[in-house]
Amino acid sequence: MYKKTLCLVWLLGCLVLSAQNNIIDEVVWVVGDEAILKSEVEAHRLQALYQGQKFNGDPNCVIPEQLAIQKLFLHQAELDSIIVTDNDIISAVDRQINYMIAQLGSREKLEEYFGKSLSKIREEQRNLAREEETIRRMREKLLSGVTVTPAEVRAYYKKLPPDSIAIIPAQVEVEIISVETKYSDEEIDDIKSRLREFTERINNGERFSTLAILYSADRDNARDGGELGFKGRGELTTEFANVAFSLNDPTKVSRIVEDEYGYHIIQLIEKRGDRINCRHILLKPQVSAKERNEAMLRLDSIADLVRNEKLSFKSAAQMFSEDKETRNNGGLLINENTGTSHFQMEQLPQEIGKLVYDMNVGEISRPFSMIDTRNGRNREICAIIRVKSKTKAHPASVTEDFLELKEMVLQQKRNKVIEDWIKKKQQEIYVRINEDWRNCEFQYPGWIK
Repeated sequence: MYKKTLCLVWLLGCLVLSAQNNIIDEVVWVVGDEAILKSEVEAHRLQALYQGQKFNGDPNCVIPEQLAIQKLFLHQAELDSIIVTDNDIISAVDRQINYMIAQLGSREKLEEYFGKSLSKIREEQRNLAREEETIRRMREKLLSGVTVTPAEVRAYYKKLPPDSIAIIPAQVEVEIISVETKYSDEEIDDIKSRLREFTERINNGERFSTLAILYSADRDNARDGGELGFKGRGELTTEFANVAFSLNDPTKVSRIVEDEYGYHIIQLIEKRGDRINCRHILLKPQVSAKERNEAMLRLDSIADLVRNEKLSFKSAAQMFSEDKETRNNGGLLINENTGTSHFQMEQLPQEIGKLVYDMNVGEISRPFSMIDTRNGRNREICAIIRVKSKTKAHPASVTEDFLELKEMVLQQKRNKVIEDWIKKKQQEIYVRINEDWRNCEFQYPGWIK
């Protein structure tokens, strides 16, 4: 979620900077000591237009008010000594800078596009990200004590008119047994041989970055010569970090490193405190049809044991599944978005969703293969699934949908806390609105005193 928010902040920031260079600017609002410029409003309007976003009212009223609310949070954060340092946001900023470089093709093209140096772009991005994170922390502090009791959930439900009861969408629970497909020794030997060849070519004068562009399987960074940007240990796999942080000579190439993504060679670019910038070449071994078929046959045998009631699916998962996360749950798949075992159909991995759609409760699927991307994984697995439960779309009830109703009540309470805080804050802070920007129906009328 934070990554998506940061990406939006980046785009808005770029538009603000662009707009400030092209619009005859004026101050349209002042909140506390902070001015809201006409260029900022126009930049947000352009961003909304680009995204197809509709405003509930005049953009010249809605946008300045949204920006003013952000100023309220930032002002309160300053009073409460909420401080966001570069260390708190630098990882996310680095990821976004690297993403933009990859999108535009090179660092030079990024600098050309925005008409400023990379260091200036990075500084502006840090400022934007710092504000976003400060607002997030301030909201979190305001909402820290908000809770909901079972009695409040029941009272909320009793007061709902029949035609206002929320509809709970269709949901499923899925159990899974998965095994990783194995690579043949010949495939791994071939990968290592190619990486040793690359190392020799680099030692003989070829550029590491050129080979990365041509051959690295990490296409997100290959276009930039395999460069990863500054990373902390926590942003890299343990195996990769242990080798990368041990490098001291930028002219040398590391030994071959194996991790969950494949096999790498690494070259140091620069160390900066507890962060490192390096480039790498990644090669991924391919699973052969023979290894995949062997995994499928093994899963077929496990499924037969369950179908013949020699084992429960839960026991089979605990005995045979190679995924620790689901194995410890007896095979039950957990929804990363909600932390529960319930999925709407569109939330399931595509390969699983296609099977589940036509399956009955208690039915076990045929073996299938898929790329497991949960929690940053990127590995082919073979699996069988069992549908534990299916519920059709239905009006919410306290007995069946307590958690969903609890979340609704909690969100209402949170919204009320924020609304009351904004109204109180409006009365405490200096606000001035340009005469030409006052003729509005604001969400919070207390701006004009």
